[in-house]
Amino acid sequence: MIVFDSSTLILLAKIDLLRRITTRFKVIITKEVEKESVNKECFDAKLIGRLIKEEKIKVDRITRERDKEKLEQDFNIEEGEASALLLAKTKNCPLATDDGPTIKACKVINIEFITAIHFLIRAYKDNLGEDIAFAKLEKLKKYGRYSSRIIDDAYKKIKEA
Repeated sequence: MIVFDSSTLILLAKIDLLRRITTRFKVIITKEVEKESVNKECFDAKLIGRLIKEEKIKVDRITRERDKEKLEQDFNIEEGEASALLLAKTKNCPLATDDGPTIKACKVINIEFITAIHFLIRAYKDNLGEDIAFAKLEKLKKYGRYSSRIIDDAYKKIKEA
């Protein structure tokens, strides 16, 4: 079981890995993340909406609104990220996030986090194919806000795997 925030959910949809991820893991999002992720007229939003409708992505509610607001303030993160962080903490499971401030919050609160690059490397190890993995990494380089060091490290990990 993995809780997702909108950043990783959208990135995996953009690089066409999200459906694959939902077949391997139980994916959970909050209502706030759903709202951030499906309210656009683009491919990734439609795919996310479709996966929710197919029940490949479960939408869960958080009950501690004050705790969510405190996370927003303490870590300067948005509502969706705070709700996902709180849900991951409540369910004691990893948080899939590519949001810098949310990653820092995970480190402080001691919640395991996973990024879109981690999912890509794992998919490659599960027989994705090197050419496809590199093409998807190029898309992540385009859509994500990764430093060149992180992208270079991902290239090395794929080559070495």
